[in-house]
Amino acid sequence: MAATEEPRWEALLRNFRASYPELYRTWFDELPAPTLAAGELRVPVADPARRRYLLDSCSRAFAQVATALAGRLLTVRFVGPADGQPSAQPEPHTAERPRVNLNPDYTFEQFVVGPSNRLAHAACRAVCGQPGTLYNPLFIHGASGLGKTHLLQATCAELIERRPETNACYTPCEAFVNDFVRAIETGRVLEFRDAIRTLDVLIIDDVQSLANREATQEELFHTFNALYQNGKQVILSADAAPAEIPTLEDRLISRFSWGLVAQIDPPNRETRQAILHKKARLRGCEVPDEVLDLIAERVESNVRVLEGALTRLISETQLGGKPMDLDTARWVLAQVEGHPARPPELRDVLRAVAAHFGVRVTDLLSRKRSRSVSHPRQVSMYLARKLTPLSLQEIGAHLGGRDHSTVLHAERVIEAARRSDPAVADTIAQLTRQLLSAR
Repeated sequence: MAATEEPRWEALLRNFRASYPELYRTWFDELPAPTLAAGELRVPVADPARRRYLLDSCSRAFAQVATALAGRLLTVRFVGPADGQPSAQPEPHTAERPRVNLNPDYTFEQFVVGPSNRLAHAACRAVCGQPGTLYNPLFIHGASGLGKTHLLQATCAELIERRPETNACYTPCEAFVNDFVRAIETGRVLEFRDAIRTLDVLIIDDVQSLANREATQEELFHTFNALYQNGKQVILSADAAPAEIPTLEDRLISRFSWGLVAQIDPPNRETRQAILHKKARLRGCEVPDEVLDLIAERVESNVRVLEGALTRLISETQLGGKPMDLDTARWVLAQVEGHPARPPELRDVLRAVAAHFGVRVTDLLSRKRSRSVSHPRQVSMYLARKLTPLSLQEIGAHLGGRDHSTVLHAERVIEAARRSDPAVADTIAQLTRQLLSAR
């Protein structure tokens, strides 16, 4: 698409925003106009985190909008700055090279500071200035959906931005566990240890997943010692303080408490309203103050539910044609409040699917390809995409270290089956009701 066609790119963005308000981000407007060749739009995206978001969440939607706008079939590729090639296939998630997959929305600029999270936020900013010296380790805990992952990813991104040579790794704890188990299975434990213990910064999210995993706790104990003794930064998060995590070894509890332990509490009403304002601006949507105030008043549980209500409101107004007013907000809140305050976790999904199909959770995580296992595994991936806030990469990492494209394929296969096969539709509906009613 030549420079003279730039208004067409602007039109594409307008149509994308109207068709997919839940995916649109204001920084899309900062992207340069793409080039068009052989039916392919090549969009330059310099920032790796933003490119990953576009690849994982927006490729198909952009292609559909571009095709509708052009009146002919078009594909969309998001290319990097170095070689102009898209990162459609991610590097393998191996022990030799830990990856950092960060959400581009999770930055300090997008994090709303209030009385409930001020200490945790200040500690993370301080660590960015002096990693390995101040608050090492840094342990952040709080209930699900209060911003722990946002803070950890923002810290990792800031550390890398300030010092591009920093060897940093952000990983969910379950992915750390899966990587370690895979290293044992393949006889590459030494390579795993070398990759992890030579990091400058190790950030592990949701370490409560270490419960009842003696071998992984042993490995993390020695990894922690190696990093700490070398002055490297360790940052951890969990849904409870170290001493309150079930079956966590005393020696890990002691080490996790060496530095600063900071708690994040549920945000107050003013903070919730500020969060809604920032989320709305990020999506380029103007929402009346009285509407945001109503949502902030009614949704008290956590930030994820708060954002879910806002997303539903934007979709209903931009796609459903409803007015952006208090009546629409009340209708949306009635729908949201009919669901549980906290979404199911992946482990809940795996247990429910395993019980329904008569398989073991370990089978779902394995490499078995028989129909009796592969179909339940795809159902697990589908339900995880629909009911949990996890990304494609996070779901794949938890389910045996699979690639994000495998999860996306599973989602499409089960969605097609749900539409065409009443038995599959009934299974999905039954499992969905079970998971939502159990929270």
